[in-house]
Amino acid sequence: MSLPLYSPTDDPGPSFSALLRRLDGPAPPVTAAAGFEVTHGTTIVALRYDEGVVMAGDRRATAGSSIAHRAMDKVHPADRHSGVAIAGAAGFALEMVKVFQLELEHYEKLSGVALSLEGKANMLAAMVRSNLPMAMQGMVVVPLFAGYDLRRHIGRIFTYDATGGRYEETDFHADGSGGRDARTTVKLGWTEGMARPEAIQLAVQGLYEAADEDSATGGPDAVRGIYPTVATITAEGYREVPEDEVAEGFAALIRNKTERGLNR
Repeated sequence: MSLPLYSPTDDPGPSFSALLRRLDGPAPPVTAAAGFEVTHGTTIVALRYDEGVVMAGDRRATAGSSIAHRAMDKVHPADRHSGVAIAGAAGFALEMVKVFQLELEHYEKLSGVALSLEGKANMLAAMVRSNLPMAMQGMVVVPLFAGYDLRRHIGRIFTYDATGGRYEETDFHADGSGGRDARTTVKLGWTEGMARPEAIQLAVQGLYEAADEDSATGGPDAVRGIYPTVATITAEGYREVPEDEVAEGFAALIRNKTERGLNR
């Protein structure tokens, strides 16, 4: 495949998604009533701590009442200082993440500077809005975006609705089918200026409680060695938390619950 050439007066601009639409045309219509089950991602969490933001997501994907995948990654880096977590129609959500990553890289290459965190949040809102026709047919994608703002020197969290509405959360948020239970857990445990270990442990606890109440949310699977994806985003950049640290967080949580149960 040869690359398209443009004249100086026909510059495609810094928007990668606009360039794709220009080359490929509009996406063909899709209907959810096609006789197949759509795979969905479930619970995602983000919360601020003293160095930045923690993001976490369980690994289960469902198709109707069945488990479609046990080890799906729902938390991804967007660029060096931001990350995006996904809930909703898994295929469209993963495709949106890939295009978003390319969009940010494309913008930086053409402009010579990285987009501001606010600009990244607005760009993702436009992508969610462009998915509205699919959302009206049941293919809803609801991302959770977070990052470290290099200008303000703080972690920030942004949420979206299916229409592309963008909202900034002050301290924490959780979304997906188990989002309410995870959000309640985080709300009860969150404090200003939390340290990294406490923030990771609280995110882990939020996912554990969500899995306890919501059948679509996957809990820790020690037999298969599958644990939720957890990442931190700080001034140093996006870093995935090692799986053994996440596993130890769950082990400590279970020990604590067991001891409290035995002491009753």
